[in-house]
Amino acid sequence: MMNFLESIISIGNDILWGKVLIILLIGLGIYFTFKSNFVQFKFFGEMFRLLGDGATNSVSSDEKSENSVSSFQAFCISTASRVGTGNLAGVAIAIAVGGPGAVFWMWLIALVGASSSFVESTLAQIYKTKDKYGYRGGPAYYMEKALNKRWMGIIFSILITICFGLVFNSVQSNTISLAFKEAFGINQFIIGLTLSSITGIIIFGGVKRIAKVAELIVPIMAVAYILVAAFVIIKNISAIPSVFSLIISSAFGLNQAIGGGIGVALMMGIKRGLFSNEAGMGSAPNAAATAEVTHPVKQGLIQTLGVFTDTLLICSSTAFIILLSGAYTSKGLSGIQLTQTALSSQVGSWGNSFIALCILLFAFSSIIGNYYYGETNIEFINSNKIWLLVYRTAVVLMVLFGSIAEMPLVWNMADLFMGLMALINLIAIAQLGKIAFAALKDYVTQKKEGKDPVFTVNSIEGLKNVECWEDTKKDYMRA
Repeated sequence: MMNFLESIISIGNDILWGKVLIILLIGLGIYFTFKSNFVQFKFFGEMFRLLGDGATNSVSSDEKSENSVSSFQAFCISTASRVGTGNLAGVAIAIAVGGPGAVFWMWLIALVGASSSFVESTLAQIYKTKDKYGYRGGPAYYMEKALNKRWMGIIFSILITICFGLVFNSVQSNTISLAFKEAFGINQFIIGLTLSSITGIIIFGGVKRIAKVAELIVPIMAVAYILVAAFVIIKNISAIPSVFSLIISSAFGLNQAIGGGIGVALMMGIKRGLFSNEAGMGSAPNAAATAEVTHPVKQGLIQTLGVFTDTLLICSSTAFIILLSGAYTSKGLSGIQLTQTALSSQVGSWGNSFIALCILLFAFSSIIGNYYYGETNIEFINSNKIWLLVYRTAVVLMVLFGSIAEMPLVWNMADLFMGLMALINLIAIAQLGKIAFAALKDYVTQKKEGKDPVFTVNSIEGLKNVECWEDTKKDYMRA
């Protein structure tokens, strides 16, 4: 039975990742890049400015709702989900299977995919809805409100709930348990039991508790890991040009001593890149919608910065550690154990323990971020609290299951559900991109007039089914 399941999953992944998604992800990314006038590059400085503003207040204190999530907290929730096993274990798997060239395709999908992230996150803000806990939104909501296709939103909600809340969380706990077993020899079941207990305490506390935990963990873990990677790079600075040369030559099939050729490098780079940065997948918009901002484009730009943070900074850090060490040429090493071996060869035996602690923070923050994506989509399907209780219980159990499961199966399941989710979301944003571009045009116009941009339902002609952007006379200017 297990072999049959693995065969079905493998066939599905080959179709999705071998043909359909590679064309859609790159094609739409390029299309959105041109239609938005290169938004991910042109507004790079503005992204940092907005992130700084969001760390304090996104709107004036008079207008800020009691249960609202700041734009910085929303950024941290999505980054908590993005920055996880994909950055440490996923990059290692991509290099072990696809060779050094996979890193190039990972970079490419981040650069062009960042525009897709802008579109989906801006749409999530425009079509968000408000309840007693704050704001909710995401692809399911804009599929229903903008496309009038609730059935499409329900399918997406089911997929993201299974994908992130259950399958991805089993991947995260699997990587934590393997890392701690490698570093400290701790039994995987004991690790799983501990993780699932802590997860339960946090997720039963609601979105505000999730936001607070993410806001605390994300900056610390990212900075610590990047500093260690910077040390390794500086230590091997003379070898950096040859590493770049290796990545480029391997990406185009010129050097295939390691990996399976340009096709495998391309597929692994895009798969592991998307798993990590989530651009166009439809996951980050669920976090983007929770923020209270004066204009949807503000959160769209902040979420775009998350793609760069994830792939160009953190994934690249892992890639350079592995390639500089040469550990990727060793037979039988893959996933988190490859990253641990590579770092230990550069900094000493403490590298093993450091990676284990990093993956604990990275992957655990992903577990709570992933959980929230499922929660907001459960609410979309049915607001009955019984379903939310069932979901929360299932998440805790899947964290425990993932801790003791076999690595290849959980990663292959993650790829399949991630691919199906991305396919549906890309079809939706391909039709709705023009709304995000109109919002960007409105934002730019107001900026040129010297204003702090404020959005209303009348900012885009013909906008319908929008709940949270009424045309009022309130003053939303920052105090």
